[in-house]
Amino acid sequence: MKENRLYRDFFLHFDILVMVGIFLVVLGFLFTMELSLFSLLFFAVGIVTYMFSEYLTHRFLFHIKSPKNPFLLNLIKRLHYDHHKKPNDLKLLFLPIWYSAPNLFVLCLLFYFLTGSMSFTLAFTTGILFMFFVYEWKHYVAHRPMKPKTRFGRWLKKTHILHHYKNENYWYGVSTPFVDVLFGTYKEGSDVEMSETAKDLEKRA
Repeated sequence: MKENRLYRDFFLHFDILVMVGIFLVVLGFLFTMELSLFSLLFFAVGIVTYMFSEYLTHRFLFHIKSPKNPFLLNLIKRLHYDHHKKPNDLKLLFLPIWYSAPNLFVLCLLFYFLTGSMSFTLAFTTGILFMFFVYEWKHYVAHRPMKPKTRFGRWLKKTHILHHYKNENYWYGVSTPFVDVLFGTYKEGSDVEMSETAKDLEKRA
């Protein structure tokens, strides 16, 4: 597959375009505010928040036991189960906008209530969105015929491939595997048994 096509498939994907639009609006408002070192601090807080929420959401929400309620089952299938069945299906690679945008809004609204500062909230939101794009890109690269140029990038791709094809109970951090180290879900591939349900999460007991 041509490299230009691979980049186009990512940057022109509808969900990515919408989130880029949101990012530009937030950034525009942020630059109208009086910025300080605290703005940079809360930008970093947003990045770290996304790192941990990515891991926790992936592990405890996307990998929940198959719901009995048909609506919830269809919801989680679209969000993640189907992605494990068809890991390289482009339509299932990205977080849908109906999931990403409301979650972003609620999280940032809570942050505003905690700080009472619009500039700090916008800085926090910018950090969240920055890490969101890092996540989406790293996830995209992991499933597309692309070879990362750095050793770190190749490690990220390797750990995510192991999550899909070796054992779904490890390597939850797509863009930040070091969080797996903190929570004990990072292992060397050779130390983990092959899982029979890695490609079919609905069959998990």
